[in-house]
Amino acid sequence: MRTIGIIGGGQLGRMLAMAAARLNFRTIVLEPQADCPAAQVANGQIVAAYDDERALEELAAACDVVTYEFENVPVSAAERLARSRPVYPPAKALEVSQDRVVEKQFLNGCGIETARFHAIGSQAELEHALADFSGIGVLKTRRLGYDGKGQRVFRDESDKAAGAFDALGGVPLILEGFVAFEREISIIAARGIDGTIACFDPAENIHRQGILHTSSVPALINEATAVAARSAAGAVLEALGYVGVIGMEFFVLADGTLIANEIAPRVHNSGHWTEAACVVSQFEQHIRAITGLPLSNGARHSGCVMQNLIGDDINGVPAWLAKPNAFVHLYGKSEARPGRKMGHVTWLR
Repeated sequence: MRTIGIIGGGQLGRMLAMAAARLNFRTIVLEPQADCPAAQVANGQIVAAYDDERALEELAAACDVVTYEFENVPVSAAERLARSRPVYPPAKALEVSQDRVVEKQFLNGCGIETARFHAIGSQAELEHALADFSGIGVLKTRRLGYDGKGQRVFRDESDKAAGAFDALGGVPLILEGFVAFEREISIIAARGIDGTIACFDPAENIHRQGILHTSSVPALINEATAVAARSAAGAVLEALGYVGVIGMEFFVLADGTLIANEIAPRVHNSGHWTEAACVVSQFEQHIRAITGLPLSNGARHSGCVMQNLIGDDINGVPAWLAKPNAFVHLYGKSEARPGRKMGHVTWLR
């Protein structure tokens, strides 16, 4: 096996391509934006839409295995590629993760607890569901939406629901009940072609305006909670027949029990710390998994904090570079915009 196809040309694809190069693999990126972050370090780029049939044929002909860097790849594209080449993670993982109702039903079916939820298809259904939740909950689009986009929060009964369904586009929605949690954690896990599963340590996450701000390791949780997170991730990987790295987010309750928030069938922002604090990063782990190489056990050599560099945070890079024990990674994006992830820094502690 020599060449890996990557659907998606953002920073996650970029870091996958860099990890692949270290293991002597070539990479070809399928991405409609020319000179995207991933293409700057890959061996080639096919500039086309993700569902372009001719482009998919070209990618399959050029690659031995195909993966992707984001969960909104058209399922039909993954299924089409899978007719002629291995596609990891499998298309089933995309189907599950692309619809928040389907995702929660899947998690519950695996014996993993989630927040209570209602599927919402109209304003009347929204009002009925809010009444069931005493006027409190988080309304989200079932599909798409990330970093806090496509959401509306109802904090008490004084928050009026009138027009909320149309305000989010009149598309299928989900209303999730609030969870009284103490902290948020995530776990990065991997499953190889041979079924081997390996997990990195759980990270504790802090968000600002719906965007991940920091991930800290070790998380302030007890060992039983960490074991439960690993067990849940393993159950998901097995149920999907998964190959590759997955990110799984949880709310931690006061008694240490977990409520699953969501899964991401890809390398994950909250796992960027592994570049600096582990011998094998989540990106190399993913490349190992999809090419049939042995997985790392996920061990880390240091505690650390990873911080996203958002928008104008990029201007502080010289100061970060002057600090001892700081690992800076920039994404090759030419324009800093509010809310745009420009890079990240991880400092060891």
